[in-house]
Amino acid sequence: MQFDAFSMQVIRHLPIRHKTQSTYRSILKCHINPIIGSSYLREITRVDIQHCIQGLPPQTAAMTLAVIKSIFREAQSQKIVEISPALGVVAPQIIVGLRKFLTWEEIVASDFGKYQKQIQFLALHGLRWSEAIVLTEKDIRDGRIFINKSLHGQTKSRAGVRMVPLLSEFKEFPRSPKTLRRVLAPHGVVIHSLRHTYAYLLKQQGVHVTTAQRLLGHS
Repeated sequence: MQFDAFSMQVIRHLPIRHKTQSTYRSILKCHINPIIGSSYLREITRVDIQHCIQGLPPQTAAMTLAVIKSIFREAQSQKIVEISPALGVVAPQIIVGLRKFLTWEEIVASDFGKYQKQIQFLALHGLRWSEAIVLTEKDIRDGRIFINKSLHGQTKSRAGVRMVPLLSEFKEFPRSPKTLRRVLAPHGVVIHSLRHTYAYLLKQQGVHVTTAQRLLGHS
């Protein structure tokens, strides 16, 4: 069987979210299939796989290799191949740089126009954009925010279902993240940077790391 046909069969049955499936398909289309998509599974070599990740940014290369390894694990389990050609292939090291974020003082002092309340809300509660966009007044009661869903249906993980103290006024978010991105861009940050603001605020207040982990919805 050819790699591209088999990979699509495998992805449809992997226990992953719809968003992750879309990411896998995109990686296959852009980085994998142009090189090995038309090759038969048993003919693919380690060198072929190295060609798939060669020249890619470290993060993309790691994700691409992870998709290939998932496909060949299934091929092994179905006894289509004896040994995965991805065995021993290593992606480039991911170098994590310092992540810029705004302090609460910087947020208060900045003018974000009509999105001031939404940006302050994200900074004070640490919601992901996909969680904030589906939040409604019904999810806010008794001085708490109940987070149990996202734009993709389920939260990113089970740990994403959580409750955080309400610290500022809630105002409905715009349907597209582009609007908030535009007002944050001049400050050199993105929407996700506001989660780092929240994490920093928790650290400043002496919140224990495991409590901070739960409030952020990290698994």
